[in-house]
Amino acid sequence: MTASFDLTKDLLSVRNDCASSVLLFFRGLILVMKKVLLVFGTRPEAIKMCPLVNVLKSRPDDFSTVVVVTGQHREMLEQVLHVFNVEPDIDLAVMKPGQTLFDVTCSILHKLERVLEEEKPDVVLVHGDTTTSFAAALACFYLQIPVGHVEAGLRTHDISSPWPEEFNRQAVDIVSQYYFAPTEESKLNLLDEGKGPERIWVTGNTGIDALRTTVNQGYSHHELDWAKDSRLILITAHRRENLGEPMHRMFRAIRRVMEDYPDTKAIYPIHMNPLVRKAAHEELDGFDRLHIIDPLEVFDFHNFMAKSYLILTDSGGIQEEAPSLGKPVLVMRDTTERPEGVEAGTLKLVGTEEDVIYSEFSRLLSDISEYQQMSHASNPYGDGHASERIASILSHGHL
Repeated sequence: MTASFDLTKDLLSVRNDCASSVLLFFRGLILVMKKVLLVFGTRPEAIKMCPLVNVLKSRPDDFSTVVVVTGQHREMLEQVLHVFNVEPDIDLAVMKPGQTLFDVTCSILHKLERVLEEEKPDVVLVHGDTTTSFAAALACFYLQIPVGHVEAGLRTHDISSPWPEEFNRQAVDIVSQYYFAPTEESKLNLLDEGKGPERIWVTGNTGIDALRTTVNQGYSHHELDWAKDSRLILITAHRRENLGEPMHRMFRAIRRVMEDYPDTKAIYPIHMNPLVRKAAHEELDGFDRLHIIDPLEVFDFHNFMAKSYLILTDSGGIQEEAPSLGKPVLVMRDTTERPEGVEAGTLKLVGTEEDVIYSEFSRLLSDISEYQQMSHASNPYGDGHASERIASILSHGHL
């Protein structure tokens, strides 16, 4: 029996089969690759979203990553982008002098509509509780684009505190399809509100990821040189609900305590808000062991935290970052959306009453066992790999 074959015909067949395989392969890549659009606009958002941006961009076979900044904060936002080497693809440039929440919300909605229609992302990722996040989530809802909420599920359960952040975060979670909760407690909040467990993942907090990039043991700064022979107190205060008399009470308490403890020095990187600056200068000017300085870039601020003895703040993100560095935090607010830190013992709510702040601040300076208990408490906010977990969830068929 003699075998016969047509060499030309067989070679053409092999070539066609290979071409089909290659075509199917690239079709598979197109189907698998997802377009992820991230929207953020403030310094706190950028600190927590830039690590995620860099992880997504390190996986170009899985993701087409588009970064949109709103510019809700301008100068402070650009500082963070520079530290993490993130270049926005689109800048909505909504910042203008004297802008109100109405201005920010409306501008983002109008400008983001065109961007979303042109980019057609598979998912839009927003972070936390800012007006940028709320407006972006609302725009996605109107266009029926899935939203993934990074740092989902934080709650004070008081819609007016913090204001407007508590409303913003709850509103974002109403329209989100994917919930990246930083802690088990945040997950429980979402479950209690009826969110499906198959759409909730506990990832840790991306803010802890950022510390891996920024904190440097060899860091130096002339302000730290000034404070090196003292116990350094780091202060931040800027929240809207604390403007006015609450902020004056906070500053008076801080000054009183420091007058009692001459081995302390304080550094206050002050917010740009003129009302904050006015209150601070009225209460703190003339006290030579407290330096009011301009806002620090994120790289500097994280290293100031690492060098401090303790921190007084009304901020949100610092409540997560400082415990990772072993620093006790007194939270000058009546409520917190981060109760895990209070339960773990790393944070203490002290409100805005002068005598309460004075008492608790004094205790941490005078009672070493109390200080050590807070500084050695376990950090409930993650291990610095939240961004990697979020990227893995997005790449494994959940979209």
